[in-house]
Amino acid sequence: MPIVGIGASAGGLDPICEFLVSVPPDSGFAYVVIQHLDPLHKCMLPELLQRMTTMSVREIEDGMAVLPNRVYVIPPNHDLTIEHYHFVLHAAGARRGHHLPIDTFFKSLAVHSRDIAVGIIFSGMGADGTRGLKAIRDEGGLTLAQLPSSARFDHMPSSVIAARAVDIVELPGQMTTRIAEWWSTQESGLPEQALIQREGLQQLFQLLLQQTGANFSDYKLSTVLRRIDRRMKLRQCGSLADYVKFMRINPAEVDLLFKELLIGVTNFFRDPKVWEYLLNTALPQLLAEHPDGASFKAWVAACSTGEEAYSLAIVFNEVLERLRPTARYTLQIFATDLDDDAVDQARQGVFGADIEADVAPDLLQRYFMPAEKDGYRIRKDVRNMIIFARQNVISDPPFTKLDILCCRNLLIYFTAKLQEQLIPLFHYAVRTGGLLMLGSADTPGHFNELFTPMAGAGRIYRRLDASIHRVANYFPTRVSSVTAPTVIEPVNPSMNGNLQVQVEQQLLRKHAPAAVLLNAHGDILYIHGRTGAYLEPAAGKANWNIHAMARDGLRHEMAELLKRATQESGVFAVRGLIQRDESGKASQALDLTAEAMPETGPLPGTVLLTFSSVPLPPKKRRTRSTNPYVLELEQQLAQARLEIQAVRDEMQASREELKSANEELQSTNEELQSTNEELTTSKEEMQSLNEELYTVNAELQSKVDDLSLVNGDMKNLLNSTDVATIFLDGELRIRRFTDQTTQIYKLIPSDVNRPLSDIVNDLLYSDLEEDAQQVLRTLVFCEKQIETRSGGWYTMRIRPYRTVDNVIDGVVVTFINITELKQMEARLLSMHKDAGAP
Repeated sequence: MPIVGIGASAGGLDPICEFLVSVPPDSGFAYVVIQHLDPLHKCMLPELLQRMTTMSVREIEDGMAVLPNRVYVIPPNHDLTIEHYHFVLHAAGARRGHHLPIDTFFKSLAVHSRDIAVGIIFSGMGADGTRGLKAIRDEGGLTLAQLPSSARFDHMPSSVIAARAVDIVELPGQMTTRIAEWWSTQESGLPEQALIQREGLQQLFQLLLQQTGANFSDYKLSTVLRRIDRRMKLRQCGSLADYVKFMRINPAEVDLLFKELLIGVTNFFRDPKVWEYLLNTALPQLLAEHPDGASFKAWVAACSTGEEAYSLAIVFNEVLERLRPTARYTLQIFATDLDDDAVDQARQGVFGADIEADVAPDLLQRYFMPAEKDGYRIRKDVRNMIIFARQNVISDPPFTKLDILCCRNLLIYFTAKLQEQLIPLFHYAVRTGGLLMLGSADTPGHFNELFTPMAGAGRIYRRLDASIHRVANYFPTRVSSVTAPTVIEPVNPSMNGNLQVQVEQQLLRKHAPAAVLLNAHGDILYIHGRTGAYLEPAAGKANWNIHAMARDGLRHEMAELLKRATQESGVFAVRGLIQRDESGKASQALDLTAEAMPETGPLPGTVLLTFSSVPLPPKKRRTRSTNPYVLELEQQLAQARLEIQAVRDEMQASREELKSANEELQSTNEELQSTNEELTTSKEEMQSLNEELYTVNAELQSKVDDLSLVNGDMKNLLNSTDVATIFLDGELRIRRFTDQTTQIYKLIPSDVNRPLSDIVNDLLYSDLEEDAQQVLRTLVFCEKQIETRSGGWYTMRIRPYRTVDNVIDGVVVTFINITELKQMEARLLSMHKDAGAP
C-alpha cells in the first residue's frame, strides 16, 4: 500500500484542502498530513479537513494501523514515525524552532516504504521537509512540491526545489493526476529487459559522457539500472530506446539523470567506531611519529556535501585539544566530488538542525554556530582547514604525498575492474605509513602488499612500501568513449602477459619528454613524467595552476608561450632557455613547446606543454669590442634588461598588494556575514512564532465562521417566535435584543451596552429595574402583566441569565403580547354584566 506524506506549515491549509478535494475516495493510498501546529491549543485540523473529503479523517494515536483510503493528521507537539504499517508517536523536543516533524516522518517513511513512498511539500516557512524529501527521493520514491508562485509562503517549496529533492513541481489540485500516472508505471514494471538492451545503454552512457564528462560504464550495473528505471517511470518511457530519444530531445534530462546516478548519501561521523579509533589511536600515533611537529595533508574523495571532511577536521582538532602538544601540527584537507552542486553546498558549511542526531551536543557547541533556517554553520577556523573542488576520482590526477586518504562507501558502486585500478592509485597518493579510510563495505581487495589493516580499526588501513613498477599499470586514464557493460565482469590480466604494454611503458618512461596537460586557464589536468625540475608547489594554499607552480626563470617565458598557443594554431617553442640555480650559475638548458589540442579531438580546449632538457651551449671567450657603436648597444641592452627586471618586480609587488587587499576584503566580508547570521537567527525565531500564530489564526477563522452561522440561526429563531426579548448584563446594561422589542422600547443597534433605564419606553410600569435587581439577588423569576400607554398589554417575565458554566451573568426580560386576550376578557366581562350575572 503506497503512503502519501504531506508536509505543510504557514499557509498550508488551503493547498491541503485543494489537494484532498481532487483525491478520489477509492484511490488505494493512505494520506498522512504533517502540519506545524501550536502545541498549546487543541488541533481542529481533522474537523476542517473532514469537510473537504468523503474519506475518513482521524487524528493519529500511538500504535494506530495505517489503512488505505484514509487521511491521518499528526497531533500537536509530537513527532511521528512508521513501522510495519503502524504509527509510532514520540514527544517533541522542548526547543522552539528545532522541532522538525516533517523531516522526521519523511525519513521514517523513506525507510519503511522505499520506492513506493510519496512525499509532498506545500506552503510554509523555514526548511522543514527538505532532508526528509531528499531521503524519499534517494530511496526511489516520488517527491512533489507546490509551485512556489501559488504558495502563500514559498520558503519550504523553494527550499526543497533548491536542494534538488523534487521530481515534480505542480499545483496542489493537479498532483493527484501526476501521482496516479506514476503509480500506473510503477505497477507496469519498466524497463523491460533493460539488461539486454546493450546498444541503448551504450548510447545513454555516451550522452552522459559527452554532456557531463563522467563515464558510468564501470559503475555496477544493478545500481545504474535501478536509477535509470526510476527516471524512465517519471518520464513515462516504455523502453530504454524511448528514454534515450527523450534525452536527445531534452538535454536537461541528461543532467537530471547525472544527478540521479551520483548517490550523495553522507552524514557526520558515519560508523562512529571508525571515528573513535581515529580519535583515540590512529591520529595520536600519527602525531607521535612526528615529535617536532608537522603539516599533514588529507584527501576526502567523493565528499558529497562535506560532512565527512568536516568530521575529519573536527576529530583532528579534538586530538590536539586532548594531547595539547608543544610542537605545531596542522592538517590541510582536500575534499573533492564529481557533483558541482554538492561541492558548492559543502563550501557553505551550513547544515540543517537534523545533524543534532549525529553530532554530540558538546561538539555542536564548540564547532558550530547557529545559522539561518534553524540550522548550524561550521566554525570559520575549521572551514579554513578544507579546500573543496570538483574532481573525477576515476580519471583526474590524484593528490599526492597524503597522510590520510578518506574514500568511504564509494568503491561499492564500482565494478571489480575499476576497484582494481583505484586501490593502486590510492597507494601512489599516500605516503609510506599513511592512513587509508574506507567504508564499512569497502576493502582493498587482493592488494595485500599495498595496504594492511590496523588492529581493531574496522576499515582503516596503513600504507605499505611497494615498487612503483608493481602498480604502474593499474593507474586509470581518461577515456573518450564508452562501451556497454556486460553481465560477466572481465578478470584483469596479469601484468606480465602483455609484452606490448610493458615495452610501451618503458619507452614512455625513458624517452618521452616530461609534459603537462593544461586547460585554458592554466590549471594542470594531467602530469606525465618527472617535472620536478621545472615545477614546484607554490607556498600557501594548494594551487595547481601552472603559472603559480613554474620555477623562477620559466614563469614569464612560459606565460607568453601559452598565450600564443591558445590564440593561434600550431606548435610554438622556446629553444635553449637557460635555468639557473640559487647562486645564479647556469644549471641546464631547456626547450619548451606548447600546442593547443584540436577542438574535434578527445581533448578539446586544452594545451599540451612539454619540457625537454638540452645540453648547455659551450662557453665562448668574449673579447671586449672597441667599436663605440657596439659598446653603446651593449649598454642599451643592459639598461633594457634592468628596466624589464624592474617592471617585473613592480608587477610582482602590485600582485602581492592586490592579494593582501583581497584578503582584507574577505575578512571584512566574514565579519559582515557573522553579523548577518545573528540577525537571521532573530528573524528565524520570529518566523517560527509567526507560523504558529498563522496556524492558530486559520483555525480561529474557521471557528468564527461556524459561530457566525450559529449566531444567524439563533437570531432568526428568536425573531420567528414573535416574543420581545432583552438580554441584560449584571449591571442591567443592554447586551442584545430582538426586533419585536423596538415596539416597546425605542431601541436602535447603537444602544447596546447602554443602561436600560436610559431608553424611552411605552410601558405604564416604572419598577422594571427594581424587579430585575430582585431577580439577580434571589434568583427567583418574576412575572407581571403590564399595560402600555397605547392601550396594549404584555406579560413580562424576568429570569436569571445562566452561562454554560452555570454562572449568573445578568437577566433575560421577555414581553409576550396579550392585548387580544385582555380585550376578549373585557368583552366577556361586559357581556356577563349585561346578562345580569351576579
